Amino acid sequence: MNYFLIPIIFIGFVILISSFFIVKQQTAAIIERFGRFQSIRHSGLQLKIPIVDRIAGKLSLKIQQLDVIIETKTLDDVFVRLKVSVQYKVIREKVYDAFYKLDYPHDQITSYVFDVVRAEVPKMKLDDVFVRKDDIAIAVKSELNDAMIEYGYDIIKTLVTDIDPDAQVKEAMNRINASEREKIAAQFEGDAARILIVEKAKAEAESKRLQGQGIADQRREIARGLEESVEVLNRVGINSQEASALIVVTQHYDTLQSLGEETNSNLILLPNAPQAGSNMLNDMVASFAASNQIGEAMKAAKKKEDK
Repeated sequence: MNYFLIPIIFIGFVILISSFFIVKQQTAAIIERFGRFQSIRHSGLQLKIPIVDRIAGKLSLKIQQLDVIIETKTLDDVFVRLKVSVQYKVIREKVYDAFYKLDYPHDQITSYVFDVVRAEVPKMKLDDVFVRKDDIAIAVKSELNDAMIEYGYDIIKTLVTDIDPDAQVKEAMNRINASEREKIAAQFEGDAARILIVEKAKAEAESKRLQGQGIADQRREIARGLEESVEVLNRVGINSQEASALIVVTQHYDTLQSLGEETNSNLILLPNAPQAGSNMLNDMVASFAASNQIGEAMKAAKKKEDK
């Protein structure tokens, strides 16, 4: 008799154990009784009637992400692939709708994303797609929220995470970008060269101005020195004409002396006419005589001053 009780006890124990079940955190379990919805159980240790009740399914209440790849055409007839990431979750108060009203939520979300993207992107040029990707994401989120809220799904955020044009288009865009940058670089180089030329011209003009000013000052000082020399000679009895001749002769010999001091100089001074040789000799003899007379006159004047 006891042997017959053992299977009954075992079966009773199994039924008792099967009456309890555990629901994980951020999860909802749907309980059905004879195929009809009975209740929704959340995290913790739960109890159900054995055989009568069963767990029809479980839904995660965590935020989930679905990546959708769409290929479409832009306003300027460029085919582009976009990756749209949709972040969504099941609304806790609408687990019943999420479980019973929609069999394949991923397919439903994908269909809405395709519909919105293929309606928005063909209105934009390729450059605008890159610039206005946030507008595309906002449009997708708005459309999905309106559609999926009825089924118990909340769209948290949508992101356009990748924009991939055709390979030839990307290569062309890179060439355009490189050409544009080379053009800008050439403009900067041209501006720099122009500024360098202008500044060099300004520096040369300033140098010539200062050089001219220096020559003018030099000639002014030379003239002042000649004037003082003529005044000194006039005071010792030499008239202005003789004084000028003496100064010219002195400068002539100073020039010859300066040329003679240059050891590497190949300069030779020659008369440029046949009669110039005798004229030069006569002039030199006359200048020597005039120099002697001037020297004697200066000595006489110095003796007078000493007395």
